[in-house]
Amino acid sequence: MAFEPPQRLVRALGESSPAGDDWLEKLPETAQQAVAVRELTVERVQVPGGRSSLVVLVRLPDGTPAVLKLAPPRARPESERAALAHWDGRGAVRLLESSGLPSTGGVLLLERLHPDLSVRSLPEAKSMLEAAGTLRRLWVEPPAGDTFETVAERTGRQAEAMRASADAEALPLVDAALAAREQLLAAPPEERLLHGTFRQSKVLAGERSPWLAVGPDPVVGECAFDLARLVRDRVEDLIASPAGASTTRRRVKRLAESLDVDQERLRGWTLFRAVESGVRARRVGRVQDAELLLEFAGWL
Repeated sequence: MAFEPPQRLVRALGESSPAGDDWLEKLPETAQQAVAVRELTVERVQVPGGRSSLVVLVRLPDGTPAVLKLAPPRARPESERAALAHWDGRGAVRLLESSGLPSTGGVLLLERLHPDLSVRSLPEAKSMLEAAGTLRRLWVEPPAGDTFETVAERTGRQAEAMRASADAEALPLVDAALAAREQLLAAPPEERLLHGTFRQSKVLAGERSPWLAVGPDPVVGECAFDLARLVRDRVEDLIASPAGASTTRRRVKRLAESLDVDQERLRGWTLFRAVESGVRARRVGRVQDAELLLEFAGWL
């Protein structure tokens, strides 16, 4: 079959693709090779799919349903592979192969979950509870000799980009976010292996467990950093609500208490991550997203 990348993926890669990156152009051939060498039967490409990878629903030679995921190098698929191997299905989708087959193009073969049923389909209170419970299971000791990126390293790159691209309107929030980062990194608590990009849409229904996380961009650092992205889930609903600001502050308090995370550290990382995402969205022309995120950050 033709492996046509979904338009969502094409647009996202167009926003961030470095000069000379031909991964998308080679993707159909890479996918064909990955399917052939594993003797997979293709069902369909998942649409709309994600913003950083092609997801193909397949079956193994014995008929077992699975997922073939192909991601460009900048999405760090080998880091994802290492994290999934370390979790070994505890709280996360299970990796069906760790090595030994060609992995050009960042190929991952994963167990099949229910791709169209995320925890976000639940009422908000229940979805937050289930998402938080899933996240707690992922916070484990990093493997010995790990080479995962650290929170300090990742946010250092992001901080540089924020300084370089922030406009005058966003500058006060950028200054506050950068100050919060410096304070948080000055005395970090115990480090864990983190999902890195956790939110409700990253938690899918499964067979062996009700809810399992997918799509990590793993990083090693404090748990509050991982939880911060969850705080702003359904940000469009928060912004539309007259009580959005107070709801946000209650959410920070409840999530911090439920997962034994320091509330002020969670607030600080939520501020940093919201401002970083808002500035980045503005930089690539997603003006509406930028306005929502920066307004949200102003509540913190």
